[in-house]
Amino acid sequence: MKVLVVGGGGREHAIVEALGRAPSVTEVLCSPGNPGMRGQARLVPGEQTSQAVTALAQREAAQLVIVGPEAPLAAGVVDALRAAGIPAFGPTQAAARLEGDKAWSKAFMRRHGIPTARHRSFTDLSEALAYAETQPLPSVIKDAGLRAGKGVTIAHTHEEARAALRSIFEVAGAQAVIEDFMQGQEVTVLAFCDGERAVMMPPSQDHKTIFEGDVGPMTGGMGVICPFPLTATDLQRVQNEILDPALRGMAQEGTPYVGVLYAGLMLTAEGPRVVEFNARFGDPEAEAVLPLLESDLAQIALACTQGALRAGQVQFSTEASAVVILAAPGYPAEPRSGIPLTLPPTGEGEHLFQAGTALRDGQLVTSGGRVLAVQARAATLNQALGRSYRLAEAARFEGAQLRRDIGARIGARPE
Repeated sequence: MKVLVVGGGGREHAIVEALGRAPSVTEVLCSPGNPGMRGQARLVPGEQTSQAVTALAQREAAQLVIVGPEAPLAAGVVDALRAAGIPAFGPTQAAARLEGDKAWSKAFMRRHGIPTARHRSFTDLSEALAYAETQPLPSVIKDAGLRAGKGVTIAHTHEEARAALRSIFEVAGAQAVIEDFMQGQEVTVLAFCDGERAVMMPPSQDHKTIFEGDVGPMTGGMGVICPFPLTATDLQRVQNEILDPALRGMAQEGTPYVGVLYAGLMLTAEGPRVVEFNARFGDPEAEAVLPLLESDLAQIALACTQGALRAGQVQFSTEASAVVILAAPGYPAEPRSGIPLTLPPTGEGEHLFQAGTALRDGQLVTSGGRVLAVQARAATLNQALGRSYRLAEAARFEGAQLRRDIGARIGARPE
């Protein structure tokens, strides 16, 4: 099977690596890809518009397209591919609204009884400011649009809430969501979905702020542990109370959900509650989860597009995986580009998934905020963390930022 992957970040690098281990795959293409994928995929420059991706898939006779990033999903690239008769793994534009419009997503959860925080949505700044003044602190302020994981502010003062709202409404047509702050461990559950069924992957935990101790500005994610130790009871509740109702609700509303459903959850005293839904593999969660996949990713994705996913098709290793992000100096505000990188060799069960990198005159350099997702697996989480941190030290570049407390929330320590 010839598979086209759309995207060029660390998530897509992890998808390409997993496809490289899939027995059914004869060739992998990636557009636009990144330098780390050389030798694993044929890189094809191009835009991620619906027209460009569809034309490329037709020209290359791709038998399956896997769409990584949220923006092309929200723009309807899957609709265009399906209209051309090309199997596409990912939600349609209407279904991707679960991520692309947080106000709509919250209303969807309310309609279908999916547990989440108490919230209100606003299209008017004055109304939002007035409501925010009445809310207990901390409160959560969200940009309802796509912000690559960085459109959330946890406001500890009313002034912080006002500043966040004013920033959101600087954009014409903006919408904001104000919701209650939920307490507990935050966990990500990814699920393969075929429109009717959702099959969970091992739960993981991202570390979203730039600094240790979970402080500082929000980023796209600074490190991941997998699996997160969810109890069997909580896993069943996630399936019964969140994933299954979401799939049923989307089908009932005429937008069956196909692809990866990302459920960002808070483990509250009352049970799991949805922080947000995303419409694709998380980044950097994918870099931690996919290296544990023992099944054929292409066959799973194809089965999802055909409405024929079976739970037995999805098998993961019982080992642990850890990811440490190396970010550019200045990230997340103004990441510095052009810093030379020299990457060390990797051992069995280790990966340097490239995200913000580029080749300039033959030299690998930084070209984005999150530069490398440094992943390792081992029998235990502590061992996986130790391997990942040792590899991260060997891969460090000038000014690199990394958090040294990945896994500390559950008492994990690198060995």
